[in-house]
Amino acid sequence: MSRKKAGAQAIELPEVNFSEDGEIRYLHLGTEWIQGSMYLDRPYDIELEYVQRMFGWLLFYPHADVKGAHAMQLGLGAGTITKFCYKKLKMTCTAIELNPGVLHACRGWFRLPPDDERLRVVLADALQEIQKEEWRGTVDALQVDLYDEEAAAPVLDTPDFYRHCRDVLTPQGVMTVNLFGRSSSYGESVEKICATFGEDAVWIFKPTREGNAIVLAQRTASRPKREQLLAAADKIQEKWGLPAPKWLRVFKPLTK
Repeated sequence: MSRKKAGAQAIELPEVNFSEDGEIRYLHLGTEWIQGSMYLDRPYDIELEYVQRMFGWLLFYPHADVKGAHAMQLGLGAGTITKFCYKKLKMTCTAIELNPGVLHACRGWFRLPPDDERLRVVLADALQEIQKEEWRGTVDALQVDLYDEEAAAPVLDTPDFYRHCRDVLTPQGVMTVNLFGRSSSYGESVEKICATFGEDAVWIFKPTREGNAIVLAQRTASRPKREQLLAAADKIQEKWGLPAPKWLRVFKPLTK
């Protein structure tokens, strides 16, 4: 996703295209960097490991309440997260995306369903959109994956941004963030998240082989026991097909 900085002149949004390799289709923003993917024969499954981990919030959220809960995605990518929340988890979904070309690609190439009473794609700057009063305290699962065409660092990664993210969450809401990029500073990003949510509310995954490090932050901190997390992980795998038991090998609270 590409955006203009505050006070700057508008910049041209990148070209949106795709490539295919066997059974997988990839989304690109005019470069070789992968912005999302889809199995051609299983368009609502998740191919990329880091995207699966973006659902780590399911370890903490009551499974009986997932259906009908509100999921918001900042950055549409190939629509993978939005599609999974909508089709598999049966959630109400809002996706915020700046580039109309990305939305067109998701609808034309990546099987994103049209808007309806449970699905809404908002074409807007994510930083501006989440400050609107209509979103405050309404989001149960906030999934943040904001990158431009170079995928060098998160586009939005400031204390103010994370404060606005916290503001949209319900009391039991959870945020997951993809921290990736050759110009990103993982430690600094985690410090900013901790400053907003509190260290006790932050959990981290080890980076994937590709370097994607998923950070999870709870609106209300909790420390479930290992046995509780294992039980939740087993249910997630059984009910929704995500490899949650494997997550627990590489997932831990930031502070003991």
